[in-house]
Amino acid sequence: MKNLRRTSQILIFILFVYLFIQTEYKGRNELGLPVRLFLDFDPLVALSALLASHAARSIFLLSLITVALTIFLGRFFCGWVCPLGTIHTALGALRMRGLKPNHPEGRYPKLRPLKYYILVFIIVAALFGWNAAGYLDPISLAIRSLAIGYNPAINKIARSVLDAGVALHVPVLSPAMDALYTKMTGTVLAFEQPVFRQTLFIGLIFTAILALNALAPRFWCRYLCPLGALLGLIGRKQCAARVENDKDKCISCGKCVVSCQGDATPFPPGEWAGAECLVCYNCREVCPADAISIRATTRKTGDGNVDLGRRRLLASGVAALLIAPALGTVVQRKRTSPLLIRPPGALPEQEFLSRCVKCGECMKVCLTNGLHPTLAEAGFEGLWTPILVPRLGYCEYNCNLCSQVCPTGAIRPVSVAEKQKIHIGLAFVDKNRCLPYAFGRNCIVCEEHCPTPEKAITFVEERAIGENGESIMLKKPVVNPDLCIGCGICETKCPVVDRPAIYVTAVNESRSEENQLFLSI
Repeated sequence: MKNLRRTSQILIFILFVYLFIQTEYKGRNELGLPVRLFLDFDPLVALSALLASHAARSIFLLSLITVALTIFLGRFFCGWVCPLGTIHTALGALRMRGLKPNHPEGRYPKLRPLKYYILVFIIVAALFGWNAAGYLDPISLAIRSLAIGYNPAINKIARSVLDAGVALHVPVLSPAMDALYTKMTGTVLAFEQPVFRQTLFIGLIFTAILALNALAPRFWCRYLCPLGALLGLIGRKQCAARVENDKDKCISCGKCVVSCQGDATPFPPGEWAGAECLVCYNCREVCPADAISIRATTRKTGDGNVDLGRRRLLASGVAALLIAPALGTVVQRKRTSPLLIRPPGALPEQEFLSRCVKCGECMKVCLTNGLHPTLAEAGFEGLWTPILVPRLGYCEYNCNLCSQVCPTGAIRPVSVAEKQKIHIGLAFVDKNRCLPYAFGRNCIVCEEHCPTPEKAITFVEERAIGENGESIMLKKPVVNPDLCIGCGICETKCPVVDRPAIYVTAVNESRSEENQLFLSI
């Protein structure tokens, strides 16, 4: 069973990596099956989105499969399926080798209730419209951290190695490296080097989480993971894989405790904690006296589940009760931030925030690298949600990939034809920097790149005196607010490179009746 569990972890992790790589622009506007599949089976994502938005989606029914199996099998998802758990298993195995039997090193029993307090905080916050699950949910955390924190660095390293191999001009090696580079681009590597704001910040956070394995094997899973806490509560009375330690056979060697991935205390006999067990089968495999059995039974075989304490649970709920409404008042500004340009198909802001789990899939799949995680633009409630940054990338007119990957409907599915009619912002010309206005030199870049069938950017022709004293006809760009969809390509392509002479703000967005340039009377 231990080898079967390892095989399951490896195969599912390979599937996760494959789907993660597939969640990338591949030269066509179709993805097939994105990595959101793992989020679709995540009950914490489904529950928090349901409570925060008061709206159910049919795709959430897949999470009930995980719930049903957990009721029967316990926290099998953590031990057999979760890709982040697999990473922790590999790193935690290095820590397990240094632990001694019957030694408290590597165990922190007082921290075991912490993940349950985090879960209570998330659930209560969701009731007040703040979907905080995405920050700590292991699937969302893994996708966001890998997509924004690690993937750009991996791409950069791979490209540097391949470039170096091509640059060597070795007769056999260089052509092979060049062919490999071509083959990997658009398959394993992105078409262009991805660059994100906060890459270092998000990458360091994930690295710190992985480094916690130096304190205890699977530290995150044992003490911090809210999904693990939810599954532990659901499966604490499971009957299909209960651990029993025969006290007559047990020789008190403590090897089972050292090998336990979930800190479920298989020793001393009768203290096994079903809510903490990850069904890893390590304890049975290492027992030299064959005292431990794992079998289906309805008989109670342990009483080591965590004593949560009513006061601390209440404190977690009260904290969420106070913080969630306070965060909502911060976001409710009188004026919308001009930088808050959401992807096309995004729901109205408060509904968007109640559904978005900050997984980063929409950012990874954006073919122009225009979507980036927020920092302060949407307040703390909107931290790491996606916004378009036209200075770095634009919204491709014929692309709707971001709406295909959103797991919670925060970005609703839209066809390309529908997406092309959605206004996500409005462009403005800075006449103090625009070449025709400020310097008397013609420039038609913004009009050339404007993708709308009827150009949203046109010219007003004016006669002027040029630098040589000659009369010239200047073409000065103007923006039609009824036609401009705010895609940002004009800002991305503007030749005034430091601060573009044309810029896009969130005003005039289709999703808001208030954030309009001209309010109807």
